[in-house]
Amino acid sequence: MSLRVFILAGEPSGDRLGGALMAGLKHLAPGVTFDGIGGPLMQEQGLVSRFAMDELSVMGIAEVLPKYRHLKRRIRETAEAVIASQPDVMITIDSPDFSLRVAKLVKEASDVRTVHYVAPSVWAWRPKRATKMAQCIDHVLALLPFEPPYMQAAGMDCDFVGHPVVNEPLATSDEITAFRTAFDLGDAPYLVALPGSRRSEVGRLAPVFGEAVQNFVLQHPDMRVVVPAAAPVAQLVRENLQNWPRNTVLVDPNLLDAETAKAHKRAAFAGADLALAASGTVSLELAQAQTPMVIAYTFKWLTWQLMKRMALIDTVTLVNLVSDTRVVPECLGPACAPDQITAQLSAVLSNPNGQLDAMALTMERLGQGGEAPGLRAAQAVLHRLPA
Repeated sequence: MSLRVFILAGEPSGDRLGGALMAGLKHLAPGVTFDGIGGPLMQEQGLVSRFAMDELSVMGIAEVLPKYRHLKRRIRETAEAVIASQPDVMITIDSPDFSLRVAKLVKEASDVRTVHYVAPSVWAWRPKRATKMAQCIDHVLALLPFEPPYMQAAGMDCDFVGHPVVNEPLATSDEITAFRTAFDLGDAPYLVALPGSRRSEVGRLAPVFGEAVQNFVLQHPDMRVVVPAAAPVAQLVRENLQNWPRNTVLVDPNLLDAETAKAHKRAAFAGADLALAASGTVSLELAQAQTPMVIAYTFKWLTWQLMKRMALIDTVTLVNLVSDTRVVPECLGPACAPDQITAQLSAVLSNPNGQLDAMALTMERLGQGGEAPGLRAAQAVLHRLPA
């Protein structure tokens, strides 16, 4: 009998994890079948998504509230589908507001084994989440090397499987040249700006980023600005560019075939002199490309007040955390303001070297040079399945 896996992800970073994990499971367990929710990368591996993944791409307490009724219905529908199909394992990927509620309902009504991919950042805030999570999760796949003890102490199995960013292809010199030619950049230095992959993020960050890079370009007239947009928000990004520097380049993956879109994105990262990015996984993609960065993020007032009071760490950037440095500057909450962002961009541009060593160390600690994280994750899932 083939392995039956119900797998779900709620945002692009989870889709990347899910796609790599599914590829690993297909390699190790030929004949595996999948059901669940995911994006294009998971669908490439054979998943027929039960509904569009971007329905779940919501972040922040205040941001979730307007969509709560719809999300609650999707949580119930998804849990009922798992309970009815009785898969060998259910794998939820990140998106804890959705994933763990589904897992709770599944555990209340069945003995389906539950695996959660991406440990909650209990080392950052709300440490009791691990204990609560252990009530409905059997096994955790951790991206960061220091996370397993936190999960194991709460009573769950946990394996560090590495971060998938270390296995992503690096841009070749030919790809960078082709990218510069395609967007008429010539030999100009450029800043890559990344205002998020969720609509709520882009809505908050794009105006602030636009004003900051406008000021930055006035101080550095030879600097161009490139915005590689995530496909689900590319049109929203386009609508927000009217107040950005006049010759800003938008890289819209919806206008490109899949392989060209991927090549242009990695070339845009690798060829950039500097980056301004929303907080999140993208900081590791920039680190892999050895692109110095400034991280900026703002929340709705309520979300920021709650997070500020509950935070256990002094940085949100994974490069800083994994390398145990604080070399990547952050403009968070009230500090996510154009003048402060512009000042930090200028400071990093004048002295980027401090970040380069930290980024290399981060990649090493995340598993660069070892087995592909997707394969390691698949091995961990299969190893801990009941006989």
